[in-house]
Order: sequence, then C-alpha cells, then structure tokens
Amino acid sequence: MVGIKLGYGLELYRGADLRVPVEQVQRCEELGYDVVWTAEAYGTDALTPLAFLAGQTERIRLGTAVVQLAARTPAATAMAAMTIDAMAGGDRVIIGLGVSGPQIVEGWYGRPWGKPNPMLRDYVAIMRKVLRREEPVSHDGDQITLPYTGEGSIGQGKALKSILHPNPNIPIWIASGGPRNTALAAEVADGWLPMGYGPDGAQTFAEPLAAGFARRDERLGDRESFEIFTNVSVEITDDVAGAIAARKPLRTMYVGGMGSESHNYHRDAMARAGFPEEAARIQELVLAGRRDEAIAAMPDAYIEQGTLIGSRTRIAERWPNVVPAGATGVTVRSEQPEAIELIAELAGTRDS
Repeated sequence: MVGIKLGYGLELYRGADLRVPVEQVQRCEELGYDVVWTAEAYGTDALTPLAFLAGQTERIRLGTAVVQLAARTPAATAMAAMTIDAMAGGDRVIIGLGVSGPQIVEGWYGRPWGKPNPMLRDYVAIMRKVLRREEPVSHDGDQITLPYTGEGSIGQGKALKSILHPNPNIPIWIASGGPRNTALAAEVADGWLPMGYGPDGAQTFAEPLAAGFARRDERLGDRESFEIFTNVSVEITDDVAGAIAARKPLRTMYVGGMGSESHNYHRDAMARAGFPEEAARIQELVLAGRRDEAIAAMPDAYIEQGTLIGSRTRIAERWPNVVPAGATGVTVRSEQPEAIELIAELAGTRDS
C-alpha cells in the first residue's frame, strides 16, 4: 500500500535491561520511516530514550505511544516535549498521551483514577497553552486548576509563561479505544492511536470520530490533517504456526491480566476487533489461574489480524489487507532488519 506512513515501535519498557537499538532506528530513518515511537509502563520511561535518539538521528520524528497522564503534570510533559524538540532541531516531537489503567495509576503512581475523560481534556488544553505561550497559563477545568488552589495550597500560585520559546505546534495525539476518548481525540488532538481498530475500524469508530470532528478547533486543521496510526508486528519465518503460537502467551497476558476485571483495555480492544466472546473467555480463564487454557483459547485469527508472519511472499500478499481503511500510518514492530526493509519496500518509502 503505497502512500501510507511508517512508524517503528520500540518496546524498551518490556526489558529488564535497557538497550536502545540506535542503528536500527537510524536505518529506519534511511528507509523513509516517518516516526519512531517509545512507550512506558512501570520501568523505562518513554521520554528519555527520545532525548537520546534526538542526538543520533536527523529527520525521523520522535513520538511517545504513549506517555501516561498520571506520571507527570501536563506542564511537565509539555516541558519535556519542547526540550526534546529543541534538542532535535525542531518539528520532530509527537506527544502521544494515554490514561493507562487504574492498576498502574493508583498502584504505581499513587494517583486517583478519578475521571479519565475530563482529565485528558484538561491535560491537552494545558499543554496547548504552555506550548503556544499566548499568555500566562491558567486553567479552570473539571479536573485540573492552574494556579492550584486545592487542598494544601497556601494561595501563592502564579500563572506563568514558558521561558523557553518552543515550537507552538508540537503535535499531541491521544491513544484510546472507548467512544468518549476517541471523540475527544478527534476534537482536540492532532492524531489518534487506536486500540482495537481491527479491519473494520473506520466503521466501528465512525460515530465517535464524527462527533469529535464536529467540535474540532479550527486551529488544529481539518479532518484531512488528522493522523491515525495502527500497529503491525512483522516476522519473516518459514514456521508460521510456530510464530503464531509463540505470540499467544504475551497476548493472552495482556487480554486476560493487564488490568482489572472491570478495567482492561486490551480485552476491550480484542472485543472491538471482532472477538468479543473469545476476549471474555480468555480473561475469565486468566483470572481463574488457568493460564494454559487461556493461551489455548487465543484464536490464531486474532494473532494474525495485526501480524505479518511468514515468507517474504506471504507477507507481501497479506500486506494490503493488514493496513485498515482510514489509517494514515502503521507502526511496525519487529527486531528483524530484513523485516523492516521489506515493509519499507511494500509501503513505497524506499525502492524495492
């Protein structure tokens, strides 16, 4: 599919040791990849590796997919974004925001789960004010007030304007799967990182996206400028069945155990992607401690929906169907240099 943008997804947050694959990122830049993404959970943070990569690359955009709201105040996230962007030469940083889940928000960061949707709205609004420097930053929101006047305040807070004059248009993207935050993304963000988009994502999310675009700030541009990046894992191999099976334990852990029974975005994403009964059953089995049964219940079709596995020929044949309608970009997740090269050929970002 020629014309689609490519991202390269780093999963540094999963390892016990931190190793940033600089040469791989540099090769992606040479191949025409648009952005390299980092993430965070409860170990490696998403911003520090981007600062490091800013000094090792020249053009590729540097994005977070995602930074967690509870980890930093909106002003702190804006400060990190504009600092890295300045170090990188400007017009290179994308801040993707996500609310995470209550287990991390309350268990790791010690913050209340509260009301994620209005929190996200306040967060983006404050970041915009910091970056634009139109006036000292004040905000009277549903969840955040600046200057702070709540419990523990001594009443001496002052509205301030950034000393650094940043790029006022650093893009802010939102990661979401539910309808309210998806509508909010279309209303206030520059891009969207969907969870559970699936092959019919354009239809599945049509209503909340339309609702958000109807309220969109004209300064953000029209719907045509709004970016949507999905994900694809890629592995060149002769053992398709073995590669599918190897992915099931981790995917099962996310769907069944990454979150609580009532708040599990990965389960919900699988359901939206066309596997609601299987997602519910997998969570049920994981929570009951029946891990092996849960792994066995993970459908091959769900693994393959967001994965390109097999020979170069098989991957090339499946490539047009793995990038769903409505997406403007796809983030490639692979540790194989040959897979990264192949996707660049298929996407037309380099000559085959």
